[in-house]
Amino acid sequence: MSGALNQISRTEHLPARIAAQFARQIQEGDLKPGDKLPTENEMSKTLGVSRTVIREAIAQLRNEGMIETRQGVGAFVIDRPTRHIRLDDRRRMDPHGFRDLFQLRVPLEIEAAGLAATYHNAEHLRLLDAALQRMNVTDDGAGDGIVADLDFHRTIAAATGNDYFVQFLGAVSDRILQTIVESRERIRLTEIVAIVNREHTELRNAIAARDPVRARAAMRAHMVGSTERIALRLEFYL
Repeated sequence: MSGALNQISRTEHLPARIAAQFARQIQEGDLKPGDKLPTENEMSKTLGVSRTVIREAIAQLRNEGMIETRQGVGAFVIDRPTRHIRLDDRRRMDPHGFRDLFQLRVPLEIEAAGLAATYHNAEHLRLLDAALQRMNVTDDGAGDGIVADLDFHRTIAAATGNDYFVQFLGAVSDRILQTIVESRERIRLTEIVAIVNREHTELRNAIAARDPVRARAAMRAHMVGSTERIALRLEFYL
């Protein structure tokens, strides 16, 4: 890897800044399709941040379709000419822009759940269960729990069999991530983790049962709960 990684200021949103460095190296050709990223431990030492921050940055890159992770092997750059969808960064922290993004996310997530119930395979269920397990064993709702949450939703998008769901939901999730992290830090984490895990478990079970109606209803309930937890007002017509 020829591009240099720079240490990140702690006043910035660390995972997003780290993800942006790798995205730039991919776009400029310093990292090519098939190249392996450094290990979590190597990146943690080089960048001077925790491994939790690195995992969150990797999750963002994966959600944008720029890399893939292979269990026990590492993270690799993906060869796809239309890797990800870019959204307007100027509105990233704008409350109205955030509301608009979440409004887009809701129907996409609900339909993705229904399609996932129809088209998922055994590997998708394994990944859902792995993400659920990580959410259940951590009380770090603003760290590893967030990464596991993103992985859970990314797996649902992948289980649709429609790559556009992966691209759109990945792009939206990347933009709303920081606001969700900040809002969770203001809430009693033990309480919110238990609620979110129950919602995810119901969603997983509906998908496993191949019941698209139940899966859509479970995702809708999860989206309603999510908006309430971040004090966001949305009209739910679905």
